[in-house]
Amino acid sequence: MTIAAVYAGTFDPVTLGHADIARRAARAFGALVVLVIPNGNKQPLFSLAERVALLKETFKDEPLIRVEQAEGLLADYLKKNNLHILVRGVRGAADMEHELTNAYYNKLFCPGAETVFFPARPEYAFLSSSAVREAAGYGGDISSLVPPCVARALKDKLNK
Repeated sequence: MTIAAVYAGTFDPVTLGHADIARRAARAFGALVVLVIPNGNKQPLFSLAERVALLKETFKDEPLIRVEQAEGLLADYLKKNNLHILVRGVRGAADMEHELTNAYYNKLFCPGAETVFFPARPEYAFLSSSAVREAAGYGGDISSLVPPCVARALKDKLNK
């Protein structure tokens, strides 16, 4: 049985940790929407269109994963598309506390929503988009942390 799930985030940029969660969730549910949404608390390095393009390149050979974008509340996207399963990756206790709060509000605004947590693999437990952006900004080799298309895009964007 295929149950489409949604993995939403800013993905600025997508990391190998994000990609791992997406692939695992796609296998678990049979279909996954990777949804790029804005976060008013963040100033993205990449535009929405750039992030969508990088995700599409990352998952181009993954028939179970499709990439979309949305504005507004995640709960509104879920209701509009008749989707109910949210996937979240958690790296540790701090992530869990934050994600439980998000799950509460998603459920409040979309009562049918259920959030499923995927623990990060140990090799990605400390990986974050902000750390990748910072290291890349100083010329660090981030090629082992992100898909190749993202490593190229970061190099191009930060070396201008």
